[in-house]
Amino acid sequence: MSAAYATFGLAPAMRAGGVRADGGYQVHRDFVDFVVDGSPLLFQLSDLDAVSPLASDIPPAIFTAQVRSLLLESAAPLPDDRYVIYGCPECEDLACGAVTAVIEREGDDYVWRDFAWQTDEHADLELNGYHGIGPFRFPGPEYREALGALLEDSGPPPGRRVLLIGARVALLAKLAAALRTIGIGADITRDADGVPAEELRGYGAVAFGPTVGETERAAVRKAFDRAGVEVACVDGLAPIVPLLVAQIEHALDRSPLPQRRLTHLVAADGAAGIEVTSPCRVQLTAYRLDRLSRLHSQDLFDGVLEPGSHRIPLDGRTAKGGSYVVARTSGSVLVQAVAR
Repeated sequence: MSAAYATFGLAPAMRAGGVRADGGYQVHRDFVDFVVDGSPLLFQLSDLDAVSPLASDIPPAIFTAQVRSLLLESAAPLPDDRYVIYGCPECEDLACGAVTAVIEREGDDYVWRDFAWQTDEHADLELNGYHGIGPFRFPGPEYREALGALLEDSGPPPGRRVLLIGARVALLAKLAAALRTIGIGADITRDADGVPAEELRGYGAVAFGPTVGETERAAVRKAFDRAGVEVACVDGLAPIVPLLVAQIEHALDRSPLPQRRLTHLVAADGAAGIEVTSPCRVQLTAYRLDRLSRLHSQDLFDGVLEPGSHRIPLDGRTAKGGSYVVARTSGSVLVQAVAR
């Protein structure tokens, strides 16, 4: 078959979890994404909410088996030499739908072709094929080196954990419970004194409550520096659990900046300014507390945006300031206070 050469790589990615004001939630998933010609392959698949088989929360043995399968060291899991490229982020059931493709060797090259949306054992390429995607021909050495590096690491990347620091135990307990619900580990403490370096290395972010002073914050950062950990620090904007979860999700995003869909958010002058790099569904939500500390949330926008900059009007109450806006795609979250 004829196919132009494409570059193959891997990059950390996430399916952003979230907590809604009504108590609903979406599960957080960390995974390794496929990067083809410098761009995540997932971005070519419309606005698909999915993860690759190389997820951080699967057992190491299964992770290794998935990598070896992509290297064609074992039989294809589906008929007609088809492999799952992206699947449901909530479960592993093919009935939920998955992006599959034929993976085969041609000489020393690896070829991915005949991409399709599949919900049962056999793919209908005419009805459900991604006709504008692929085939991709990857040079064998580059392909094997990228996937082989995952095997050398002896398993999936570690899941993310968050250290919550502050004096408002009730709020932190609610936040920790919300994070655990969506699949992010969370621990609460007053400081990091005496915490072993090995334990600190398990955290991807530290969230500080508003009562934590700069001296205490500096001590925490110093403890992580001594442990050789590069940790993201989050200053909570307001005691609103869905908002804090969104801030932490943003801090945990390890994907390279050039490979993110949602790249900019500003809320001022009666509108939210949003920039996206590829067609995707964007949800915009506003949060605020009234004078009695009651939470109010409002869905401002939910639709597919084309690449570029977009201006979305805010309603009168949100535009006055004192509110916070959360912009969300399937893999990115940004948070911004509304400028007065």
